[in-house]
Amino acid sequence: MRTSKYTKEFKDSTVQLALNSEESVSKIAADLDIHVKTLYNWISTYKKEHNIPLRRINQSSSTETTDEEIKRLRKENKLLKQERDILKKATAYFAKD
Repeated sequence: MRTSKYTKEFKDSTVQLALNSEESVSKIAADLDIHVKTLYNWISTYKKEHNIPLRRINQSSSTETTDEEIKRLRKENKLLKQERDILKKATAYFAKD
């Protein structure tokens, strides 16, 4: 049998991140340099072990109300503005050299 190069703790924490995060599974996998199919397999195994119903992960909720969508989009907009401002400052810093 093949031994994994990832510990059980790493797998569990990665699965928890995927299940509880608003980020897509593919983005989390890319950020952690894990193949996306590997992460999906870990999630599937975790759900089977903990008797969690299997369903699509991070699917958009069709029951999201308008108020919830507005709140989510405002939060995302705020984050994007912060990222933009950081990039502007970094560009200005490196341009003056």
